[in-house]
Amino acid sequence: MKYIVCEKPGDFLLKEKSAPIRKKGEALLKVNKVGICGTDLHAYMGNQAFFTYPRILGHELATRVIEIDANGQGIKAGDKVVVMPYISCKKCIACKNGKTNCCTDIRVLGVHTDGGMQEKIVVPQDLLISANNLTDDQMAIVEPLAIGAHALRRAGVKTGEVIVVIGCGPIGIGILKQAQLLGAKTIALDVDKGRLQYARDLIGVDHVVNVANEPLLQIQEITNGDLASVVFDATGNKKALETAPDYMAHGGRYVLVGLSKGDITYNHPAIHAKEMTLMCSRNATLEDFKRVIEILPEFPTDKFITHSVHFSEMINHFDTWTNPESGVIKATVEF
Repeated sequence: MKYIVCEKPGDFLLKEKSAPIRKKGEALLKVNKVGICGTDLHAYMGNQAFFTYPRILGHELATRVIEIDANGQGIKAGDKVVVMPYISCKKCIACKNGKTNCCTDIRVLGVHTDGGMQEKIVVPQDLLISANNLTDDQMAIVEPLAIGAHALRRAGVKTGEVIVVIGCGPIGIGILKQAQLLGAKTIALDVDKGRLQYARDLIGVDHVVNVANEPLLQIQEITNGDLASVVFDATGNKKALETAPDYMAHGGRYVLVGLSKGDITYNHPAIHAKEMTLMCSRNATLEDFKRVIEILPEFPTDKFITHSVHFSEMINHFDTWTNPESGVIKATVEF
């Protein structure tokens, strides 16, 4: 079977190998579609944390079961399944407390172990979620939307609250739209005019603000001086991470979804005066995946996926997806 491996930063190779053989408790899957995310882009560019090469990328998967053992979910050969790509130890303090998303020994498909950029893949069958009611496009975006669902659940966003999301990439857009479905008022921040226009015109975000044009003043005007109850960073950019508390109301919450490789610094009196709640949001849990599958009929999948190519053409297109000027929000690879 064919597969694509990232041998080193900036270098993909199309290769062939024997199809994997599953063991007891594992499922053999046919990969139908793979979503490309920021993790894949950063890995290709050589600036992804927790990463080693060579690596088969891909953890946003739309698959169909080829072989599987009898299981409690009733999943059988021929069924369509979403893969929850986080392999947890089930023994550490986080796992025992139901926080498998931050397991002390977590392995993520396509990051710590090989992912889905291959025609067939074997995974533990307890990672599968039945998705016979979803299209391949919908299945391929469940994981990134679950990242947003987890962040929103962490923050406890309520109807009527005003939220600011910094970064209009796929994770940021997912947070914004799902927040609207919860009844929140949304403000999107970005430096890219095209992405802001996309967020406003195609996704329906309530307000968009260009970071280059005095964003704090604009947010104050939109909120009548109250600022945002919750601020989410979906960039991982150091400057964005450090200025985000400025947009947050007194008594507000700040959620770090984007990942930075370096140190970040805050002025203690400024954040102390607001009694800021600072929290990180990593990966997602089964609860978040199920929530996304539930709301997908209300999510604009056709507008979220902006680019799609066949597996055989992926290498030729990947470089363009690293450039925001290409207009890419979510790219997918078809098999």
